[in-house]
Amino acid sequence: MKFAIPREREDTRVALVPEVAEKVKALGLEILVEEGAGASAYYTDEEYVSVATVTTRQELLKQADMLLCINPLPDEELKQLKKDAIVISEFRPFLDKEVAEKLRAMGLRGFSMDMIPRTTLAQSMDVLSSMASIAGYKAVLEAARHLPRYFPMMITAAGSIRPAKVLILGAGVAGLQAIATARRLGSMVEASDTRLAAKEEVESLGGKFIVVEGARDDKGAGGYAVEQSEDFLQRQRAEVQARAAKADVIITTAQVRGRKAPLLLPKETVEKMRRGSVIVDLAASTGGNCELTQDNKVIEHNGVTIIGNSNLAGLMP
Repeated sequence: MKFAIPREREDTRVALVPEVAEKVKALGLEILVEEGAGASAYYTDEEYVSVATVTTRQELLKQADMLLCINPLPDEELKQLKKDAIVISEFRPFLDKEVAEKLRAMGLRGFSMDMIPRTTLAQSMDVLSSMASIAGYKAVLEAARHLPRYFPMMITAAGSIRPAKVLILGAGVAGLQAIATARRLGSMVEASDTRLAAKEEVESLGGKFIVVEGARDDKGAGGYAVEQSEDFLQRQRAEVQARAAKADVIITTAQVRGRKAPLLLPKETVEKMRRGSVIVDLAASTGGNCELTQDNKVIEHNGVTIIGNSNLAGLMP
């Protein structure tokens, strides 16, 4: 069986690194790697040669029995695969509800890595958590890059500068990493989550937890938020609005599995924020937690920079 690794488009990551390729080869699989597949992740073709056949994209698609890629291939390339070929990727079937039927019509079998449950047994295969951690880290760095002031307190001969105030909405894997990173950079951090269990985790990282009473908690949701009552959402928005007006940076991470992301920052809240402040919306691909977010775009509204990069994890190979 031929196990194929194509080069990712507009992404620095590669689905299989040379070290792991050796383990795959030991299982009796023949590995095909597209030319330059690992270049953006700083792996040369020469590093793959001892364990794989480095070939062109056209030949790789033609010969593949099993194909592993981070981002799904375009339909025109999927059609070039053999009938009954297996495609392993992040298909996000909750967002693309026709993907299963599309693969069936092409005679392909698909395994969606983002559907692996967040359980202890499946931890080593949990791509969502590992990528969310990277996204949370990168979100803070992106915010710091766009924010026109320091994150930490600065004491100089000319005077003192107060630390930046960072508000994190959603304390799952991405949110917790964002809290930890923002604290390391010396900022003051507040965080909100519908799960009261997150309070201890937030405080252990040096953040202040914002409690909004009346949240519906579901410990079986795998770290995702669950849909809340309209009454709770109104109280949450009021609490967020009061704190957003004082924040220099807001990072939103709240997502509901299989649903549109909850609206946490309506337009009127954004317009009450300080000019020069920054919003990083990690839920951009599912509609965004901010009403003004545009997926994969950086925009400015009323002096507030809104970053809607839904693939921050792809910036780190």
